Amino acid sequence: MEIRIGVSQSMKELEVDMGEVDRDAVVAEITATLANPEGTLWLTDKKGRKVGVPSAKVAYLEIGGEAEERKVGFAR
Repeated sequence: MEIRIGVSQSMKELEVDMGEVDRDAVVAEITATLANPEGTLWLTDKKGRKVGVPSAKVAYLEIGGEAEERKVGFAR
């Protein structure tokens, strides 16, 4: 599962590839964390790296599907 995080007052977005995780559990954890404006959203990618963003700075989240296929070229 891939998560994109838009950070307020930043032109770049963060991308975190979490690998195979329980989507509903991750969404519930994110929702609970963002409910506290003084908290920090911590996510761990599939390589074990941690990414932290202050809750007050999260502009938006885009949560990808469980098994997204990326097509390259003219494949149909």
